[in-house]
Amino acid sequence: MWSEHRSEEARESRAGAPLPLVAIVGRPNVGKSTLFNRLVGERRSIVGDEPGITRDRIYGESEWAGRRFSLVDTGGIVPDDEEVIPAHIFRQAEFAITEAVALVWVVDARAGATPLDEELARLLRSTGKTVLVAANKVDAAKLEALAGEFHRFGFDDVLPISAENSDGVAELLDALVERLPPAEPAGGEESEEREREVRLAIVGRPNVGKSSILNRLVGDERVIVSPVAGTTRDAVDTVLEAGGRTFRLIDTAGIRRKGKTEEMTEKLSVVMARRSLERADVAVVVIDAVEGVTALDANIAGYALDAGCSIILAVNKWDAVPDKDNHSVSVFERDLRFKMRFLEWAPVMTVSALAGQRLDRLLPLAVRASEARNRRVPTSQLNAFYERVMASGRAPTTPAPVKGGQSRLHVQYLTQVGVRPPSFVVFTSGGRPGLHFSFERFLQNRLREEFDFFATPLRIIERHKKKG
Repeated sequence: MWSEHRSEEARESRAGAPLPLVAIVGRPNVGKSTLFNRLVGERRSIVGDEPGITRDRIYGESEWAGRRFSLVDTGGIVPDDEEVIPAHIFRQAEFAITEAVALVWVVDARAGATPLDEELARLLRSTGKTVLVAANKVDAAKLEALAGEFHRFGFDDVLPISAENSDGVAELLDALVERLPPAEPAGGEESEEREREVRLAIVGRPNVGKSSILNRLVGDERVIVSPVAGTTRDAVDTVLEAGGRTFRLIDTAGIRRKGKTEEMTEKLSVVMARRSLERADVAVVVIDAVEGVTALDANIAGYALDAGCSIILAVNKWDAVPDKDNHSVSVFERDLRFKMRFLEWAPVMTVSALAGQRLDRLLPLAVRASEARNRRVPTSQLNAFYERVMASGRAPTTPAPVKGGQSRLHVQYLTQVGVRPPSFVVFTSGGRPGLHFSFERFLQNRLREEFDFFATPLRIIERHKKKG
């Protein structure tokens, strides 16, 4: 029997009224992720020829004929496999099937029905749910007859498709939306709820505890956790309601050094992790407390900074640090700050995913950082602030060094031109354009201090007005 376990995606698959959830299931390497990517319209799941590439549940949304629904891609199901990873994949697929209102069972029409397909057919029938059989890899009209073999499993809908080139996908979607339950009326606060969603990416090198942190936050075995480095390959979204806010938690694959990513799927994992940062509001950069801060940790934090994320540095496994004393945290943070001098503004917190220590502070910090990155300051307020700090005597004497008979560079006024992250244009005149780095850093620090741009990078852009 399928587990009765239910996750947050089933209860709140998106902000507002939950969408009906459709699970894509099947044995390994039949094209489930290719179909998932086709239906959601973007490359969310990693695709390759190696079986078992998808391990966790990957969620997305699709719309067809005016109906919107959620989709979940699952790992290839191998029942009763005693290996650690396949057993976890099977459990994740069980969760997805329990949550779903309809199932799309992807089979390989070229390979034909296999003994594993026979076993899966029995399992899917036992759920009592709507099952549509997508006979994949039918790339030519003469191969459509091969799909007919799967009628013997007793399911009404057997549709030949090619997920790779989209043949038959429209017919599959027509059949699917006809069998979805009636749509619930959308709530009037839906768009407001979507705006309040905080997108939180959990990043770090392999085996530092990213998935364990996510599972602790959700209170659910949402992603596979195992001692095998590199278990997570896809970026996995989990929607969580906590403290009156909606969070989209993005667990990502561990990022390795370029020279260590020889497998095609590992290289894709790095690309997907970096893409996850581009759609995140806040990045939690996880660092192993036992192993200490490495150059790769600094590189990963740099990826998050390049993506414009607000950043929280989470030092995990703090409970396992030997011989701790009252000075251990400050000593560790001093080393971290030295190796990540470009993140002097990012908060540092020591946590333990295993023991659950201090993880309850993470989401409130993420909310504060998200609010900061969306903050707008009126131009009049900015310029009053600038005049005040320049008159304080704390500022560098000039925005740029003066050489020879060159006149001084003057700042005329500031204005904010963007958010996520907050971006400011500094209008200058006189002298030679080019704000000195010390002046930029001073201005960023004072802006962060004055307007509480917590945990958030600030971008300064100069616009120089030439004489005449």
